[in-house]
Amino acid sequence: MDFESSKSLKVSLALAPGESLWKRAPTHGDDGRLLADFMMLIPGLNKRSSTQIQTRVERIAMVLGGFDQVVVFADLNMKLNLLWVSHRPVAGSCTDIATSVQMYVPEAKLIAQRFD
Repeated sequence: MDFESSKSLKVSLALAPGESLWKRAPTHGDDGRLLADFMMLIPGLNKRSSTQIQTRVERIAMVLGGFDQVVVFADLNMKLNLLWVSHRPVAGSCTDIATSVQMYVPEAKLIAQRFD
């Protein structure tokens, strides 16, 4: 799936400091249900060349675009090398999304998942 052609995902490549993640990341879906979320560490991402970084960002965007019916929010913190993903609570979706990211960005590691 071409991420740029996805109508349901908003792309933001702002590099300026923004609001804290806890203020931006949604906690509930449009239906009022609590969202699930997880973090992935991508060691050394910010130390790579700009071409390598861009390739990995495009791969992550492609994966998340393929889950556009489930993924509600994603944030890639380049300073901390962390990918945060908030998604609808669909059985197996965390594993499916994280595994897919890892297929295209092998150094990405699932480090945290919230169960409520």
